[in-house]
Amino acid sequence: MSENRPPADDQDLTLSPRFTAVDVELAERRCLHQGFFRLEELHLRHRLFEGGWSAEMVREVHHRYDAVGVLLYDVERDTVALVEQFRAGAVDDPESPWKVEVVAGLVKQGESATEVARREVMEEAGCEVGELIELHTYYPSPGACNERVTLFCGLVDSRGLGGVHGLDEEHEDIRVHVLPFTRAWELLQAGRLDSAMCLITFYWLIGERASLRARR
Repeated sequence: MSENRPPADDQDLTLSPRFTAVDVELAERRCLHQGFFRLEELHLRHRLFEGGWSAEMVREVHHRYDAVGVLLYDVERDTVALVEQFRAGAVDDPESPWKVEVVAGLVKQGESATEVARREVMEEAGCEVGELIELHTYYPSPGACNERVTLFCGLVDSRGLGGVHGLDEEHEDIRVHVLPFTRAWELLQAGRLDSAMCLITFYWLIGERASLRARR
């Protein structure tokens, strides 16, 4: 950044963005790969904060389905239910490509995030959700991926939960763990729970846990 530019001023940052999609000129969109996911090459330029337009640039964007994540919490017993499964994206992880996470799934066309959340909880953990509390919707990596994730906390009765679940046709082999919240928090602090969904939902729960338990 140029040293002659004035210092940043955040006073004009409002709930409505200054620039929108109309401030981007897309010259070309080219498909590089189409499999379960899609990889596109974009040729574009966009408006600049100090006026005018950027030079044309090339960016590659990974097109994914939107996703949901659900942290299962038993208010009565102060326990959480997490799932463990192999993750191809972590195949080079120095510790293990098996990750302990919250329940998660992809949103297909015509589905709502709430519908997917309830379906995935049944498929991956073998239980039904009572109250479903929506937390946040966010982009995991907007610099290169169009995926948006919606997170929930699902209130459940954890008695009897466990075992191995998942759909054979989706090559799922998912083990369910039910842990006291304090033990799960220790694992997160130690780096054992290292996915963004886990981190965001657990930091939400650490702030809301007392008020949830007070509702019993």
